[in-house]
Amino acid sequence: MQELSVIGLILHASLPVQLVMAGLVVLSLLSWGIIFNKLAVLRRARLATQDFEQQFWSGIDLNRLYEDTRQRQHAAGVEKLFQAGFAEFIKLRRQGGVDNSEQLDGARRAMRAAAQRELDALDHHNSFLATVGSVSPYIGLFGTVWGIMHAFIGLGNAGQATLATVAPGIAEALIATAIGLFAAIPAVVAYNRFAADVDRLAGRFDSFMEEFSNILQRLAAR
Repeated sequence: MQELSVIGLILHASLPVQLVMAGLVVLSLLSWGIIFNKLAVLRRARLATQDFEQQFWSGIDLNRLYEDTRQRQHAAGVEKLFQAGFAEFIKLRRQGGVDNSEQLDGARRAMRAAAQRELDALDHHNSFLATVGSVSPYIGLFGTVWGIMHAFIGLGNAGQATLATVAPGIAEALIATAIGLFAAIPAVVAYNRFAADVDRLAGRFDSFMEEFSNILQRLAAR
């Protein structure tokens, strides 16, 4: 009877089961790397949005605020929307012959495009987490089925089935399912958390675009 420890069972597992386990470990490591990266990215976007909104509503001159934001190398959150919208508004206003509604529409289109690019960047790799969360249990189950099948084939060749001979094969097969769940559960939790965070930021982007559009409308009417 082989050693009934996790390491021993993994080392004595059949090659297909070991390959399944290795693949799941790689998926889990990639998922954790994405999770830590996205935690930092979303936190930076939230803080940047909060800081910029405080500055925006402090009564600062918009032209001065625009020049300040242009000097920053790493704009994030609604700051990018402001940059895109105000830059387009100024460009159309300086062209001449463009009525107020066209100036406002151009600024809105620029802000919507900037918001979509920002949300796409924030949502990057979320689909990978969703895929890992959905397929990892099935990959682990495949390893389990293969391992159990291999164990019973070995028992058939041995001609004698006892608990001592059955337990190691079944245990090593079930480890594949355990690793699959270990890879899937954090990925699913992280995906749901990040999707909710992106949705909240999208709502803040929409609110800012509406409020800033009202300000631009008043500026265009002057």
